[in-house]
Amino acid sequence: MITSIRIIFKEFYEIDSKRFYLLRSIEVKTFLRISAVNGFSLFILDQVISGVMIAGGLRVFILGGIFLTILGVTLKPIFNLISIPLNMVTLGLFSFLSNALLLYILTILVTEIRIEAFNFEGFSWAGFVIPEVQLNTFLAYIVCATLLSVVQAIINWLIDR
Repeated sequence: MITSIRIIFKEFYEIDSKRFYLLRSIEVKTFLRISAVNGFSLFILDQVISGVMIAGGLRVFILGGIFLTILGVTLKPIFNLISIPLNMVTLGLFSFLSNALLLYILTILVTEIRIEAFNFEGFSWAGFVIPEVQLNTFLAYIVCATLLSVVQAIINWLIDR
């Protein structure tokens, strides 16, 4: 059956002449669900942030979701392992940069997805004011990665509920 097929990614790490295996297996149903969530999150990101431009329609959202899932399964554990010391020093704030790096790699792989510098026009509500801010490309990637993570968390929370 298709649900019993497992996609297995193995990475080998040599530490003290011993082999440690980082094994991450995902069922196809879970892979497709995560890809759909990532594709829908890219759609919401495209609608909310003016610096995100996704051309090509539904095909690009599906392709971007699949590539983002593959990057999250393969590269994110490696980035997290490499950045353990920096995450400890910054109390986890360096993970925003690793998420932004994954988003940058996604824009390289799927050329229809672009993230550019944009101007946040500010926000005011009940005495709480966020002033207008001009974000360069680096900060745009960090803001987009953070918002993408928040949208993914909300969608996953709604699905699991």
